[in-house]
Amino acid sequence: MPAKRSNVGEKRRATTASRRNLGNRGEGMQLSFRWYGPNDPVTLENIRQIPGMRGIVTSLHDIAPGEVWSEEAIEGRALMVQNQGLEITVIESVPVHEDIKMGKSSRERYVENYQETLRNLAKHGIQTVCYNFMPLFDWLRTSLTLRLPDGSTTLAYDDAMVDEEALLGGRLRLPAWDLDADKDKLREMHAYYRSMSEDALWENLGYFVERVMPVAKELGIKMTIHPDDPPWSVVGIPRIIKNRNDLLRLLSLYDDEANGICFCSGSLGSSDENDLPEMMREFGTMGRIHFVHLRNVLRTGHHSFYESGHLSENGSVDMYELMKVMHQLGYQGPMRPDHGRMVWGETGNPGYGLFDRALGATYFNGLWEAISKA
Repeated sequence: MPAKRSNVGEKRRATTASRRNLGNRGEGMQLSFRWYGPNDPVTLENIRQIPGMRGIVTSLHDIAPGEVWSEEAIEGRALMVQNQGLEITVIESVPVHEDIKMGKSSRERYVENYQETLRNLAKHGIQTVCYNFMPLFDWLRTSLTLRLPDGSTTLAYDDAMVDEEALLGGRLRLPAWDLDADKDKLREMHAYYRSMSEDALWENLGYFVERVMPVAKELGIKMTIHPDDPPWSVVGIPRIIKNRNDLLRLLSLYDDEANGICFCSGSLGSSDENDLPEMMREFGTMGRIHFVHLRNVLRTGHHSFYESGHLSENGSVDMYELMKVMHQLGYQGPMRPDHGRMVWGETGNPGYGLFDRALGATYFNGLWEAISKA
């Protein structure tokens, strides 16, 4: 047993040193790719073959929200990634338990568990952790297979097409949803959230931030909140991380770089209220963007959009302008090509196939090199 602990300690030191090398390997962003673990149809062997790929964004989806992630489970996942010549650049996500979002008395235990998970992650060299504070339903779409004129299929959202019964009946599930509740529990929680004001949800977020960010700071971990997706209220449930003002309010809750932002161009870009290049410039200058998701969306009406190809001309987001701002800021953190279309007959997790996300990674690599050499 002591020998095993010594081996773990050596691996921790190697992981931390390797992470430092990863951050210093050349200039620019740390191109990363989301991997759902051993059951993901997209394998680490696939991912490592994408040109310029440096890191993996992953999570431990088999551990229930609110439970502590053990050192052994974290080490096991880290070794899987390292054995393929990659490194974990971001944990996305350590889920926030619904009792914390709801402000229930049990939240104290779940916050303590969250703090312990961060401590265990830090022991294995993890420096960036993404989370969200979306109540009940995480990211939401009304179609997982919208067919585009070129024959590919994609994710789409239309407020008018939200099937509340399918959601509350448990018949609709999206990748990375951490909600584990039967339909009666879903309806009960939905009723609870519908009666909650935005200010009450902000109070619950403040409770979490005030207790978790000091621990993250002490550990050298940068926390990054993911914007609400889509960035407006859905099925009567409040959402509070939608725009510039919301992000400024979030940062003011704990004014330290440990309390940061995951800048998601797809989530924020779904609303024409958000000026993405200006927001990236503002928050990047503040040093509070620690993780970037890049994908394009085409806004098709009020509170409706679909996820287009990554090119600027395909959607409503100017990807070139965003990457130019990232370059001007000297951004050297992790970035991942976010959701992709399903192309060339590929099947798998909706939005998380290999081919189109790999195309996105190649596109962003090209933009970055061109901007760097201009």
